[in-house]
Amino acid sequence: MRIVAIHLAPGRRIPTRSVDSVVAEAGKGLVGDRYHGTRHRHVTLQSREALDAAAAQLGRPVDSGATRRNITVDAGEIPTTPGTRIRIGEVDLEVVRLSAPCRLLDDWIGPGAAAALHRRGGSVCRVLQGGTLHVGDDVDCAQD
Repeated sequence: MRIVAIHLAPGRRIPTRSVDSVVAEAGKGLVGDRYHGTRHRHVTLQSREALDAAAAQLGRPVDSGATRRNITVDAGEIPTTPGTRIRIGEVDLEVVRLSAPCRLLDDWIGPGAAAALHRRGGSVCRVLQGGTLHVGDDVDCAQD
């Protein structure tokens, strides 16, 4: 599994912006993202493979940035079990919960998007050990 996209949202209802790298601060989240400094919602992860399955169901492409998730990996299933550890380069993450799709996705992507992304929304994680995340970094999901 590898990172294929990184997106940050500087504020609520503001479109995400794509970046090649981002600093993840332990206990705080991604620098420049609206959730930086929150208690547990530091980073969201999703799978491009799951987005492609949702796109097939919708009959139209699903842009990684339109889902408002921070990190998109190329393939595989994103762990959703709380406590599962994920290592990306020097950064350690811990899954907090499943990242359920929001109804606003129907506005951002199109009607039916939230339903198509049900159970494909990825995970919300907290940053345990910080560092810099880059597009192309390997992602290692270890079941604890």
